Amino acid sequence: MLRWVRQQLGFDPPHQSDTRTIYIANRFPQHGHYVPQKFADNRIISSKYTVWNFVPKNLFEQFRRVANFYFLIIFLVQLMIDTPTSPITSGLPLFFVITVTAIKQGYEDWLRHKADNEVNGAPVYVVRSGGLVKTRSKNIRVGDIVRVAKDETFPVDLVLLSSDRVDGSCHVTTASLDGETNLKTHVAVPETAVLQSVANLDKLVAVIECQQPEADLYRFVGRITISQQTEEIVRPLGPESLLLRGARLKNTKEIFGVAVYTGMETKMALNYKSKSQKRSAVEKSMNSFLIIYLIILLFEAILSTILKYAWQAEEKWDEPWYNGKTEHERNSSKILRFISDFLAFLVLYNFIIPISLYVTVEMQKFLGSFFIGWDLDLYHEETNQRAQVNTSDLNEELGQVEYVFTDKTGTLTENEMQFRECSINGIKYQEVNGKLTPEGFSEDSPDGNRHSLMKEEELFLKAVCLCHTVQINADQTDGADGPWHANGIAAPLEYYASSPDEKALVEAASRVGVVFTGTSGDSMEIKSLGKPERYKLLHVLEFDPNRRRMSVIVESPSGEKLLFTKGAESSILPRSKSGEIDKTRIHVDEFALKGLRTLCVAYRRFTPEEYQEVGKRLHEARTALQQREERLADVFNFIERDLELLGATGVEDKLQEKVQETIEALRLAGIKVWVLTGDKHETAVSVSLSCGHFHRTMNILELVQHKSDSTCAEQLRQLAKRIKEDHVIQHGLVVDGTSLSLALREHEKLFMDVCKNCSAVLCCRMAPLQKAKVVRLLKTSPEKPITLAIGDGANDVSMIQEAHVGIGIMGKEGRQAVRNSDYAIARFKFLSKLLFVHGHFYYIRIATLVQYFFYKNVCFITPQFLYQFFCLFSQQTLYDSVYLTLYNICFTSLPVLIYSLFEQHVHPHVLQSKPVLYRDISKNAHLGFKPFLYWTILGFFHAFVFFYGSYLLMGEDTSLLGNGQMFGNWTFGTLVFTVMVITVTMKMALETHFWTWINHFVTWGSIVFYFIFSLFYGGIIWPFLHTQDMYFVFVQLLSSGSAWFAIILIVVACLFLDVVKKVLYRHLQPTSTEKAQMYSNRVALSDEFIALQPLSRARNQLSKISLLRQVQVSTAWTPCAASQLGKQQAHLLEECWSE
Repeated sequence: MLRWVRQQLGFDPPHQSDTRTIYIANRFPQHGHYVPQKFADNRIISSKYTVWNFVPKNLFEQFRRVANFYFLIIFLVQLMIDTPTSPITSGLPLFFVITVTAIKQGYEDWLRHKADNEVNGAPVYVVRSGGLVKTRSKNIRVGDIVRVAKDETFPVDLVLLSSDRVDGSCHVTTASLDGETNLKTHVAVPETAVLQSVANLDKLVAVIECQQPEADLYRFVGRITISQQTEEIVRPLGPESLLLRGARLKNTKEIFGVAVYTGMETKMALNYKSKSQKRSAVEKSMNSFLIIYLIILLFEAILSTILKYAWQAEEKWDEPWYNGKTEHERNSSKILRFISDFLAFLVLYNFIIPISLYVTVEMQKFLGSFFIGWDLDLYHEETNQRAQVNTSDLNEELGQVEYVFTDKTGTLTENEMQFRECSINGIKYQEVNGKLTPEGFSEDSPDGNRHSLMKEEELFLKAVCLCHTVQINADQTDGADGPWHANGIAAPLEYYASSPDEKALVEAASRVGVVFTGTSGDSMEIKSLGKPERYKLLHVLEFDPNRRRMSVIVESPSGEKLLFTKGAESSILPRSKSGEIDKTRIHVDEFALKGLRTLCVAYRRFTPEEYQEVGKRLHEARTALQQREERLADVFNFIERDLELLGATGVEDKLQEKVQETIEALRLAGIKVWVLTGDKHETAVSVSLSCGHFHRTMNILELVQHKSDSTCAEQLRQLAKRIKEDHVIQHGLVVDGTSLSLALREHEKLFMDVCKNCSAVLCCRMAPLQKAKVVRLLKTSPEKPITLAIGDGANDVSMIQEAHVGIGIMGKEGRQAVRNSDYAIARFKFLSKLLFVHGHFYYIRIATLVQYFFYKNVCFITPQFLYQFFCLFSQQTLYDSVYLTLYNICFTSLPVLIYSLFEQHVHPHVLQSKPVLYRDISKNAHLGFKPFLYWTILGFFHAFVFFYGSYLLMGEDTSLLGNGQMFGNWTFGTLVFTVMVITVTMKMALETHFWTWINHFVTWGSIVFYFIFSLFYGGIIWPFLHTQDMYFVFVQLLSSGSAWFAIILIVVACLFLDVVKKVLYRHLQPTSTEKAQMYSNRVALSDEFIALQPLSRARNQLSKISLLRQVQVSTAWTPCAASQLGKQQAHLLEECWSE
């Protein structure tokens, strides 16, 4: 119980040791010195709150916001001193905002609790006391032996002990962790693999030592010590022995494993930890505006206090006959009275700070984010995937992007590999009709005849078939004939691979005669031209990004020990001592120039002595608990040397649909595109040219293959000089990973100057952290541009998290990028609509929302300030307390919220077809100082018109009622308030371009509601109110024809200048957005409009629209560009699209 309390409070001490010792089946040593380690239980907790901490924790988080804390202080001041308004006027709106936010956050957390309880309560089977015991997932402890059946998910991180197969292997899919749908093979150590029954496992005495939990899904270092009679056997444990929580068991009846990491210490839970909070530019502007309005508030309160005392300096006003002072007031301290008066004025004017702004913005972001998921234009039918929003806090940031950083493979390309060419022993080959044909040689032999392969060709294809991690569908590996039917035609094998390159190569080899037919135990089986061969798999040297290669050591049917290696040419060619190295290097460069992905293949023969040394070194490195990775890297380098080069492969990765158009649209929108890829220089440049990132007319500058600071700096200076001297409109820059490291070390400013003068930048040979560094470099530059990173693989996660906006592509490289992104889309082409339409709308909506909120609160509180000049600064309130409370909550809240959800100031099709309109909103244009000043001055102007318009009407003791009575101060305040509610609502109506029935309902409904509420509120004597100041006031006001005339006149006077300004600016100095509005009104014909036309004309309009839908017209469209459509279509387009 005490440990649980300490855990909840966060005081539970961390593990002291670097490793953990796990006794299988919790058989602890019997000697008294052993102190068991404490491990987390198996509960998954994704929720933020508990029943006990919800109220204090949620209140603390909410009062960290400036506006909420400010209103709390105002509320406390109203409770402590005698203020002109009731504490309810501040307390009720604050309570409303806090309650709404708490309910929203509480509901979201309740859903998380519900999901957690479902996971934690799932039934599992554990080996205890010699039998299988059914329990709940949350009850599993570290050391328990767990049984998992086929198609079940693993409830904890398990070390595999045995399976229903003799070799102790099993297949799993990790789709829920990294999105990879291929089957991955995991194996148990031989000593436990034979323990396939519960009774045998219950007798197992073994200890596992492994590293403490870490988030890396692909790293695990440990060893198992098995006690057998008198000896202890030590075996290494790696990622191939670890079954991760969330993964699913496939093609295996059942497995037994021991729990090593539980609950929040599992790799899945460690990967789901919350990311650092990103804040949008709009939120920062909002906070700046709040501070300015706080200064205005303090100025008004100080000025009012000073003027009050200046006025009271005259004897007759200090203590007038009708308002005498009490004895206490006469004797009180002047300083205390001054402070008290200052605080009273602060309370009186406090509504200039809009408390409901935060909750409205939060609701707008939350509800508005659904539109992205609902957009059918962002739905990809082939994969049945729609866009998803992981955070709604950055919606408007999509409209402010200045730099796009994109990965290449899987983002710009399909990540669907197709074998195109290869080089074997210095000769280039292509695949023609399922045969390997030397370049320039065509073979007309019929498809049925299989030509024999040369020795070098066969060895090369065997290397390709053996050096990989490809799996075969279990249903196809059975049967004596393997993949060949009796008639000699190959039956297609279904391969699964974690790398699309490997799959493409193995499939290509099978088509030309060397077929990988599967694994059996520790053997790999192939068929070379129908002849079966079995190779014993001795060791796998796994691929890693630093080595950029993978290897296998196999024993051939003749007993020879062979090493087969494949990898990037930069990691294979320097390690090769024989073979056609120079010719192959030339061929690799030629493949890269065609945009193909290249791999080199080599091999090495071991003598018995060499192999013995290799086996010994590998065993020592793999059983090491400390620095295992470093030791393995040294051993791998020792093994993978003195290679004999066999050849190279060229695989094509097809470009995604509409990539070129999307990149061109981004460029027209003023967005600079940087491609960051791990591919080699030539391949990356070729793909950049084919996707339109680089133009053929562009001057391409290079900063590559630099090894020292001095040469890199000199090259940068030369590039900067060339950019100044060349009169080329556009420059493109290519930089590689090593040169980039040197450039960022000491020449950051020079490098940035060169980059900013280039319209396109390509960074190749990039490590994942280098991608993030480049994004950070741009992000923190003096201009502070808004950055967007888009990628599909785990190697893009750091870049996605670093950028202001991170977008994941739902591709074939897993779901890690999607999981860590802010938004996820299925294809790169969807980026244009996401930015140009959704981003544009979200930014315009929230910019108007924020400015309008400040405007309506200036309108609200300035008459209150002006009224003090007419009441001797006595802190008399102009409005009734109920009106003060409900102004922001009820009377003016809905029209702006609905506007911020539905507004479309330009037709979406026009926004997408004219990317140049995106420039109008860049650099936070609508929330800059000028628009802020305009809205603020407009607010003060309208407030002056409200107040003085009403004053002129009612001044000089004018009788406005039929019985000769005059209006009192409450009627005057109500008149000002009525004019204000109507004017600010009508102002919102003027700003609205896109009217739906909901807009009409809330706009006119808000005004109607105000009148009905006021009649109801003033028509009844409310028993729970201390005073009945408003009784019959509103009815009396509306019974005066002069008051009606004043309301209409003042509203028109306020809005007339605004309308005139809009009309003049739109016709004399229209912005490109305003031109587009007129343009979209002409082109975008609605169904309702067509329905009103005569039938013949409607048919004509519909035929025009159907033709327009067939044609994608770019911003730079001209009639010439559509020449292929024919003269009639060109004429139609010119007629419809010309401005």
